Amino acid sequence: MPTKKLSARELIGQVFDADSYVSWDTAPLDVSPDPKYRAELDAAAAKSGVDESVITGTALLGGRRVAVIACEFSFLAGSIGVAAAERITTAIERATAEGLPLLASPTSGGTRMQEGTLAFVQMVKIAAAIAAHKAAHLPYLVYLRNPTTGGVFASWGSLGHVTIAEPGALVGFLGPRVYEALYGERFPEGVQTSENLYRNGVIDGVAGAKQLRELVDRALHVLVDPADADMAVADHVAEHNLPDVPDIPTWQSVMISRRGDRPGIRELVRHATSTRVSLSGTGQGEVDSTVLLSLARFRGQPCVLFGQDRAGQSALNTMGPAALREARRGMRMAAELRLPLVLVIDTLGAALSKEAEERGLAPEIARCISDLVTLRSPTVSVLLGQGTGGGALALLPADRVLAAQNGWLAPLPPEGASAIVHRDTSHAPEMAAAQGIRSRDLLRGGVVDAVIPEMPDAALEPVEFSQRVGAAIAAELVSLRALSSEDRISARLDRFRTLGLPES
Repeated sequence: MPTKKLSARELIGQVFDADSYVSWDTAPLDVSPDPKYRAELDAAAAKSGVDESVITGTALLGGRRVAVIACEFSFLAGSIGVAAAERITTAIERATAEGLPLLASPTSGGTRMQEGTLAFVQMVKIAAAIAAHKAAHLPYLVYLRNPTTGGVFASWGSLGHVTIAEPGALVGFLGPRVYEALYGERFPEGVQTSENLYRNGVIDGVAGAKQLRELVDRALHVLVDPADADMAVADHVAEHNLPDVPDIPTWQSVMISRRGDRPGIRELVRHATSTRVSLSGTGQGEVDSTVLLSLARFRGQPCVLFGQDRAGQSALNTMGPAALREARRGMRMAAELRLPLVLVIDTLGAALSKEAEERGLAPEIARCISDLVTLRSPTVSVLLGQGTGGGALALLPADRVLAAQNGWLAPLPPEGASAIVHRDTSHAPEMAAAQGIRSRDLLRGGVVDAVIPEMPDAALEPVEFSQRVGAAIAAELVSLRALSSEDRISARLDRFRTLGLPES
């Protein structure tokens, strides 16, 4: 557990530019406390140096103006009553009206018991204000401090686009002291910790206050800073005619795509992005090691990045329903924040298991396709390596679809297709060629728009290849930004509506 609780002002001082904080607070709402409660409020003010359990205002971070809400635990354990809730809601509404990103940092035991049910239902008002802020396409970032429990965690503490927690912080719904009093036994150790919630996909990361400044700065660079000026794209490999794509055997591409040292999404992030902020899980208690979700910039072009991670996959560990729910989280973020979405396909197939079936793998594939094909944000999909089955199809229907030269897309791995047609796997090379799965065939059939060359194999030039892919993505994001959402969605729907039909 943290040894010292940071005060609200200490947190602001460590995260934001020096001497830039400007308070928005006025005198707290008079809740007509009885004499005993009045004495508790006066004592809390004297102890904490603040007049309520939360302070609000604006501060600068890297010169950007940001709204901030920070709880003060030394004021009645950071509890939220009617006056504190009104202060929080007023600040959220002002941030929304002024078009500001918002950083909230709760540390609270939850509802203020002295005010009972009226305090309890204030969480609805706060959550509604946050929903309106996000509906205005404004970022909402959350930093959970030790401790954050009860109605605070179950409302505005859990609605962030990005949620980070203090190391070792107690974070949970029902406080352990309450649990023990109600049930006569201690709550299991290690469950209500920031680290455990991160491992289980409830929050995005764990960081100290000093690290938080850099994290928030990088997040805002993606979320609010404008895209770099349109770059010259003449030197970018973004479009290739069919004759320029080498006519190599399909099975050769399949074998190349399966090399253990082939660069994947991690190399793409490392070598081709200038800014990135890693996210984790669905936010709903699920995490899948076969995928990666991040905020990123490719050559100055901001986006939400989601992709399949070949480094986390194996024959015994393939993508499950949680991976697709994480993809849909990325889609929602892109829509809410009006950011482009970049998707990376690189999968040997979705999970074939009892658990995957019972947790809704096929319905999640369907929902991914439906959400993606109608998403209002600009979308770019990159077939980076293997593209097997519904798990690959779920990330395909974008405005622009790029393929690595040795990337491929098939309803089953070629061995599976061979087993169905020939009742053996020895005809896999023949089936791969017959099904038209290689990038050259996908380009000719209109499934992909461009092929990114490998010279001749991405595994032999991982840095250069990753940078080439990043440049192609950036070029597409620039071109898509010039189109209206109506034109993009219409073209996207028309493209997949007519795919495979004979030309009239």
